[in-house]
Amino acid sequence: MNNDFKQPTVTPGMTRLYVRVPLDRVGVLIGEKGSVLRELEKRMNVRVVVDGRDGTVVVEPLSPATPVYNMLKTRDFIRAIAAGFSPERAWRLLEEDQILVLIDLKEVIGDSPNHLMRIKGRIIGEGGKARKNIESMTGTYINVYDDIVAIIGDYESAQVAREAIEMLIQGRQHSTVYKYLDKVMREVKRRKMSNLWLKEFKP
Repeated sequence: MNNDFKQPTVTPGMTRLYVRVPLDRVGVLIGEKGSVLRELEKRMNVRVVVDGRDGTVVVEPLSPATPVYNMLKTRDFIRAIAAGFSPERAWRLLEEDQILVLIDLKEVIGDSPNHLMRIKGRIIGEGGKARKNIESMTGTYINVYDDIVAIIGDYESAQVAREAIEMLIQGRQHSTVYKYLDKVMREVKRRKMSNLWLKEFKP
């Protein structure tokens, strides 16, 4: 990998955001021949500088007209890549109503390797079944990378997915979690439909 993909020169006085990306994820962020970075910069009107030596990433506006919102969305995209998501899934974060939720398992349960492995096993499930079920029921994307659980979705759905994962961490049965998800997501969908109806028929 070319560590000099972009020289880390910046314009004094600009607002900058900094993100640290694991070295084994830097290539994913850059993309083949820089394709992912170029698309990210084009869509968000930002400049992204990657230091391939230590994984430091700097986000800065491409022009004074670049909204801070775009920079924050760019940072979320980079954090999602750092947390193990593919670019194809991480692009979803650039949509207006999508957020990234990160759960650091070491902060929640400690750093015992055996305990971490057991909890990650509960979240992922046999053959990835538990993770896929939560994704399907909440309409979110979920990834477990290293000791980080990452969720991409709209605010309500991502929070429900987070609650489900926290229930699994606490030792609740998978069947109990799925019943909870079914009940809560029915209410979320009902509320969304009501809001949509009110918007469409508002005089």
